[in-house]
Amino acid sequence: MKTILIAVLSGILMTGAAFAASVTNKDGDTAVLVVVEGESRMDVAIGSGATEMICPSGCFVTAPSGDRIGLQGDETIEILNGSVVFK
Repeated sequence: MKTILIAVLSGILMTGAAFAASVTNKDGDTAVLVVVEGESRMDVAIGSGATEMICPSGCFVTAPSGDRIGLQGDETIEILNGSVVFK
């Protein structure tokens, strides 16, 4: 019974990550995003050309340009000239 429970919980966790927002940094420098999920605030550094998955449950993001956006967790976005561009 424990094995089945572990398998189900693992599947749920893996599915949640599939719905995270995809952020690609198209700038030449590392971009730092301020991500707020509920009561949690963290800085996420994304290197030049790198892609990160963030906000599986939705969040608010402040881009390097100061733009503030709300994400549901299923978006594909790029950082271009410090600003967020939705794809």
